[in-house]
Amino acid sequence: MVDATNILKKCAILLDAYKEGKLGNTRMPEEAHPAFSPKDAEFRLAYFTLPMSLNYQRDSYKLWEAALRTAQDEETAGVFDAARASTMSTEQLRNHLTKYKLALQPNKHIATWQAIAKTVAQHWGSFQGLINAAHADYAQLRQLMQQTHKKAFPYISGPKLFNYWCFILQAYGGVKLHNATLIEIAPDTHVTQCSVRLGVITPQEADTLSKEDIAARWRELLKDSRMTPIEMHPPLWFWSRNNFQFQLPE
Repeated sequence: MVDATNILKKCAILLDAYKEGKLGNTRMPEEAHPAFSPKDAEFRLAYFTLPMSLNYQRDSYKLWEAALRTAQDEETAGVFDAARASTMSTEQLRNHLTKYKLALQPNKHIATWQAIAKTVAQHWGSFQGLINAAHADYAQLRQLMQQTHKKAFPYISGPKLFNYWCFILQAYGGVKLHNATLIEIAPDTHVTQCSVRLGVITPQEADTLSKEDIAARWRELLKDSRMTPIEMHPPLWFWSRNNFQFQLPE
């Protein structure tokens, strides 16, 4: 039986520890980004969106370091313009995305990037247009990307990446989403390991439950607390990544 009271107590301790810098290295991978000015709003949105679609089973820190180098190079920076990227030849886009190893898979990653760029350019003109079409509302954005145009947003429309992307949009992308409390936790490997360690799921359930089921378990656990699911993602992620060095009370 899940001891919700004890788990919530530990979650609150972890959240406070994260805010106080007690979980070890807590530099987010996405902190590798250009110094955006107010006029760079569209570039900023593209920067924190397109690389996210390639963030699957790879080192997030290396991904964003490669994204930064790509963005800082005048020759390759155009990949962050949806209209330009959507009309580039596959060969040109491949050359730009592989120059600093932003894309590691020379076919699949290029196809993913170009598909999203084309979808955004053709339907909304820009990433800001996409946000505006959803009225900067998490629920409407989820409808657009996870249902209406799901196949046109490969990987990033999946529940794990989509919810984490929405978190990053708010943390780094300059976007304030309505209904942000509905953003689900993103149960990657680190969050799943923490879920087992805290008793939110069993070791067996870690292997059998879907990402959506694990997220639902967290939603149910936190529903009457002061904590939101996506708010717990960073402390859990860093607690696991730093090998659980921070000690919780029994």
